[in-house]
Amino acid sequence: MKLGLHYWSYSTPADPAAIAPTLAQTATIADQAGVASFTVMDHFFQMEAVASAEEPMLEAYTTLGYVAAKTQRMTLGVLVTGVMYRYPGLLAKTVTTLDVLSGGRARLGIGASWYEREQRGLGVPVVPMAERFERLEETLRICLQMWGDDNGPFDGRYYQLTETINSPQPVSRPRPPIMIGGGGEKKTLLLVARYADACNLFGTDKGADEVARKLDVLRGHCTAEGRDYDTIEKTVVASRPPLNDTDGFLAEVSDYAALGVTEVQVTPDRHPVEFAQRLGDEVLPRLAEIG
Repeated sequence: MKLGLHYWSYSTPADPAAIAPTLAQTATIADQAGVASFTVMDHFFQMEAVASAEEPMLEAYTTLGYVAAKTQRMTLGVLVTGVMYRYPGLLAKTVTTLDVLSGGRARLGIGASWYEREQRGLGVPVVPMAERFERLEETLRICLQMWGDDNGPFDGRYYQLTETINSPQPVSRPRPPIMIGGGGEKKTLLLVARYADACNLFGTDKGADEVARKLDVLRGHCTAEGRDYDTIEKTVVASRPPLNDTDGFLAEVSDYAALGVTEVQVTPDRHPVEFAQRLGDEVLPRLAEIG
């Protein structure tokens, strides 16, 4: 079982000048401790559900480029890229850049964007949900084309590219892995079955039962699409804080492991440097026992 650190807040410590050194120290400690992945959100305003929209927030891929220079081993990605925020060809180039500069450690996490306040606030087009998913599918196809041998045109309903040149190609082989985030049963998990190397689900207070149900839906889509379900990595954002009740957290992770989940992501609930240090000291050694 792998552990991922999802860095979702830049509000601690409060001094904006401390954001960069805190981020660097947290990432370095996590990398050295054996954390497998480091992810950030693709938001420009903080989410209103957890804090004030005016709380500090950094652009995701610039942040990951900074983290790449401070680390050596962790996979780096956005959990998850909002499909409306970047033209697909430029997104493929951005992820390629991160992959090349990190030595092949990039992962494309992507999903249908949803935070309309920041979209309207910053002038990002807001389109109906059905269109967002159609754009998401075209974006996935464009990224796969740009990471392959075909540098010809792409003619979609929403995006038309006359050339899909991408030089240099990613260091990752055969390409950066694609993770689709979300548990939508009709569209999101269908796109996982069609295009993704990994899914990302949210743990809830229902525990492993809800994750098991979502994975059953994914298995059904895989059968319909002719996709081998076992080739898709299953990941979960854990709902239980790992430090307040480590025994309970590990029990929940064990339940996920029994379902075939191979990575859980956790979010700091205190100063991020302390959080990363205690993950390495108190959680990772015991997590290794789960297998």
